[in-house]
Amino acid sequence: MKKNVFFAAALTLFIAAGITSCKKGADAVLPKQKDGKKLTEFFEKYQRSAETFTVDAATGGIITTSKGSKLTIPAGAFKKLNGNLVASGNVKIKVLDIFKPSDMLLGNKPTITTGGAMLESFGEIRVDATINDTVLALNDKPIIVVMPVGNGATGQQREIPMWNGVEPDQIQEFVTNGHNHLNQPTTITQQVFVATTLQWEQINGLGAATPTQSTFPIDALGQWRNCDALYNDPRPKTTVLGYFGDGFNPESNENINSYMKPSMLFFKTKTTNTLIRFTVGILNAAPGKDGFLSYQNSIPVGQEGTFLAISSKNDKFYAEMKDVTIGTPAPGANFFGVDFNMTEVSESGLLSLINQLNTK
Repeated sequence: MKKNVFFAAALTLFIAAGITSCKKGADAVLPKQKDGKKLTEFFEKYQRSAETFTVDAATGGIITTSKGSKLTIPAGAFKKLNGNLVASGNVKIKVLDIFKPSDMLLGNKPTITTGGAMLESFGEIRVDATINDTVLALNDKPIIVVMPVGNGATGQQREIPMWNGVEPDQIQEFVTNGHNHLNQPTTITQQVFVATTLQWEQINGLGAATPTQSTFPIDALGQWRNCDALYNDPRPKTTVLGYFGDGFNPESNENINSYMKPSMLFFKTKTTNTLIRFTVGILNAAPGKDGFLSYQNSIPVGQEGTFLAISSKNDKFYAEMKDVTIGTPAPGANFFGVDFNMTEVSESGLLSLINQLNTK
């Protein structure tokens, strides 16, 4: 479980704005947080949008997204929420498919479980269906999805567990206890909300990945589904701290309930389709040591990967991309630290850095 993080159900007294998978933008950031709003608007501008298709309810069909995902929809697949079968008519299908790290980052869909474990993704997808603006459900017939995400092996097929996406507005996280810049326990007087992301919980069902693609069923509409493997690594684990120096926006430590903070830190593991976001802030940091830390003892020592540190500050963007091998903690320490020296980047420059993660 995550340490020093308390979970509360959605609809608590702290919910200041609704956050949904369809609209998680500037509405989720309080107006005074100008820099957070600027970064939110950037993410909304470039994140992947759902595509719309039409199929005959009676016959079903096959649809293919612009990113290459193929969905096979069986005949008689849909019913209304009251249970009545949709026997005929044109059904509008909306598909949002994500399998590249850049889209995971921009769409707030990193590969981490509700317990804080890392995942290797073989495809994330959400499917919605309506007929005449009436929301539909599946009629006990799964949609079969094939996504262009392979397992990197040669001639092997690998079984992959299925996962349900838990939306940020369903998990409110806040801390009064945490860790400082030396990863030592510390406390603060006022609780601070942690930036939340979509997280994954395992459900029944399996997919399969070949060297070139993954195939898995969708058992429900209107919910995120992921075909992911746990990132099982036998190496010893450590806690990683990322220090932003003077590039850190102090608004990130304010008591604001939002999935978006004006400073953010991401880590893409080398050669695997894994992107994690460090959401827990360093508390009571020494000067120049503000930033974020991983969950305790969660990152393998020796893990190679790429960090992307981002800040929106004084109406400008700052960023640094850094290739790092996670080292063994120094004698007497229980963490590995990474320093960032961010420089100003343009909007297009920031987008270019995010897209570079796809080849890391």
